[in-house]
Amino acid sequence: MARIKKKKTRLRVGPVLIVIILLSFLGCGIYYLLGMKIENIIILGNEHVSDEKIIEEAGLTDYPSFYWTSSGSIKRKVLADPLIEKVTVKKKFFHVIEITVQEYKMLYKQASDNKVVLSDGSILMTDENIPYLPVLLNYVPDTKQEAFHEGMNNIKDDIRNQISEITYDPNDYDKDRFLLLMDDGNSVYLTLTKFDMINYYDEVLPQLEGKKGILYLDSGNHFQIMES
Repeated sequence: MARIKKKKTRLRVGPVLIVIILLSFLGCGIYYLLGMKIENIIILGNEHVSDEKIIEEAGLTDYPSFYWTSSGSIKRKVLADPLIEKVTVKKKFFHVIEITVQEYKMLYKQASDNKVVLSDGSILMTDENIPYLPVLLNYVPDTKQEAFHEGMNNIKDDIRNQISEITYDPNDYDKDRFLLLMDDGNSVYLTLTKFDMINYYDEVLPQLEGKKGILYLDSGNHFQIMES
């Protein structure tokens, strides 16, 4: 009987070892890359919400991994702030996160409860002293609220910042009349259908020649000098 010769197979360990080493280096490289932290955070567009608060709300206080932190997650977290209307998040070179926000306008503060009314109609609870914010001194009827809110939204920011106090002040002829006290000491009467007339205040001011009084923009567009 003939003997069957067994053929010995020699394992080529070298190439296998090289592949294992390469995969190990690749894995370590990916792990190192994904673990690289955010180097810088840029906040743009904010006026009332501080940089620190936005960074905290976004969950970036500890400067986590740049690659594991998603732009969508940051956006959702920052949008949870009641004062933030829009958020744009960009990831840039050198591990930089850029967050651009758009805040709701603060229209006025209610003297009755110190709540701030925002441009979308929502109410902001805050103990912060906000400069250049008009104070609504009295109650505005529910039937007038929507038109009043729209009128306040139509006032330009730089003009609204000059308004100190607002009073709902109807008379027998006009149930939509409001009295605005300006920072310079003048008073202005407006009606809801002409609320945006206050936007021309800075143009009218030089014509008053430094005199103080009441400007009637609700009807007639005339000025009554304040008696000394």
